[in-house]
Amino acid sequence: MFNFVWGVGFVLVNFVLFLICYRMFGKQGLYAWVGVATVLANIQVVKTIDMFGLVMTLGNTMYGTIYLTTDLLNEKYGEKEAKKAVWFGFFTLIMTIIIMQMAMKFTPQESDIGQSSLETIFGLLPRIALGSLTAYLISQFLDVRIYTYLKKVFSARNQLWIRNNGSTGISQLVDSFVFCTIAFAGVYDWNVWLQIFLTTYGIKFVISIASTPVLYIARNFEFKS
Repeated sequence: MFNFVWGVGFVLVNFVLFLICYRMFGKQGLYAWVGVATVLANIQVVKTIDMFGLVMTLGNTMYGTIYLTTDLLNEKYGEKEAKKAVWFGFFTLIMTIIIMQMAMKFTPQESDIGQSSLETIFGLLPRIALGSLTAYLISQFLDVRIYTYLKKVFSARNQLWIRNNGSTGISQLVDSFVFCTIAFAGVYDWNVWLQIFLTTYGIKFVISIASTPVLYIARNFEFKS
């Protein structure tokens, strides 16, 4: 029960910080959020937790806000800006992988206390990052494409929830399958893998629905040119 209650608070904190970031820094804040969220989500995913008897990984909330961000960019600034943010997140993750893998190769001093912790977190990152990078590119560009299509079909201002949840629901299913297959197939037995896949998608989809009011709020923010 603690994990569930804490998780609800965790989701709310993510949404509040997202709105603050956009309110303070505008469109540039959205790009910054994508970069930070991409890195943090891939660090958090190393940790597995139990909720209601199911095994799930962290990182889903933060990763879900990336879809929120690209949908907001697409809604207010167009498809080109949304794709630009996707590439920015892709570069940020690659940069993190390269820098941290090089950092871990330094020979630690005898009194060093950080090397083992870094290896625990970032030593697993290459495979996780490969899964994330592949899933990220496929699902994010799919999300942008579907959102653009839905924006034409359901163009009314009050149909934002259809555009958001429609594009995110489909693209996150693809994302979860690709990521879990590359990152965890063979690492866990298939029963655990299936639990991680189902809970990963389930949480992402719930977060997508929960983020809809946040998207409506953010859409109404006005900035001086």
